[in-house]
Amino acid sequence: MLTSVRSILEEYAALERRLSDPAVHSDQEVVRGLNKRYAALAPTVAAARAWEAARDDLAAARELAAEDAEIADEVPALEATAQAAEAALRRLLIPRDPDDDRAVILEVKAGEGGDESALFAGDLLRMYLRYAERRGWQAVVEDTTESDLGGYKDVRVSIRAKGAPGPGEGPWARLKYEGGVHRVQRVPVTESQGRIHTSAAGVLVMPEVEDPAEVDLQPSDLRIDVYRSSGPGGQSVNTTDSAVRITHLPTGLVVSCQNEKSQLQNKEAALRVLRARLHQLAQDEAVAEASAARRSQVRTVDRSERIRTYNFPENRISDHRTGYKAYNLDAVLDGDLDPVVQSALDADEAAKLAELAGAST
Repeated sequence: MLTSVRSILEEYAALERRLSDPAVHSDQEVVRGLNKRYAALAPTVAAARAWEAARDDLAAARELAAEDAEIADEVPALEATAQAAEAALRRLLIPRDPDDDRAVILEVKAGEGGDESALFAGDLLRMYLRYAERRGWQAVVEDTTESDLGGYKDVRVSIRAKGAPGPGEGPWARLKYEGGVHRVQRVPVTESQGRIHTSAAGVLVMPEVEDPAEVDLQPSDLRIDVYRSSGPGGQSVNTTDSAVRITHLPTGLVVSCQNEKSQLQNKEAALRVLRARLHQLAQDEAVAEASAARRSQVRTVDRSERIRTYNFPENRISDHRTGYKAYNLDAVLDGDLDPVVQSALDADEAAKLAELAGAST
């Protein structure tokens, strides 16, 4: 930990020197970047200085304790202060996900269970829309394929913060652990005998890439097909070849979009999703390669993992990765998702803190 703290303090001091140099201010783009990094490091620097001060006070008290009983009595409190300062610093030293502030593209797909799965996919969509509303985010349903009973075979929604989110408060920071298989246990509307069935829906969450230059998309790597939209919609839907399907040949990723009115709009929407998927694919591969030996309590790479069960008869929500369990499923489906999300954040933080502790020993 000392090495990490020392490097952060050195970087912070270097940034202060650069920002005090009048020549740097001739390029406002550079200044904005420096100020952003300076502000990002400030909480960690403050915590590091508090930790160093607490350690110095404790060391001085221990040195004088043998000669002064009053100072000896202060040692336990100073030890607690030093331990708390160290714990706070360790949390800030956890590498921050650079995508945390990004908007997300969230997809829900019906899985096993036919019409019941599609209805559950609709329940999940409503849950995420209500959660976005509670947090003051903007959510837009961008593409849907509806089922016969009113659910969704698949649906895609974009969720973005209004303004600049605080640290750890962006859509990706809060929703990135939602990816995986969500299982539901309830009596389907099509069940005449009152038997409880189990079905599932899949959720995929990707950070949105705002700058197209971040992802290298070569025209030669794309196959673009157009076809007639098949879903319900307004004017032009079902009457022109406005739907677009883009295949990324190097990876085989396929993205379709048909809900916009024009072929150009559908193409742009499909490219946004493709960039997000390629960005997430690169991130997943980097994480898997860098931490092959680490098995965090919360995993985001394996999208096939069963992560949660929604049990309607017991009004119970259970997260299988974190052990979280509560009997307020109705409230969760109405958007009260923060406690469930926080359990994933806490579990991942605990795993990373353990990793940091192991690396420092």
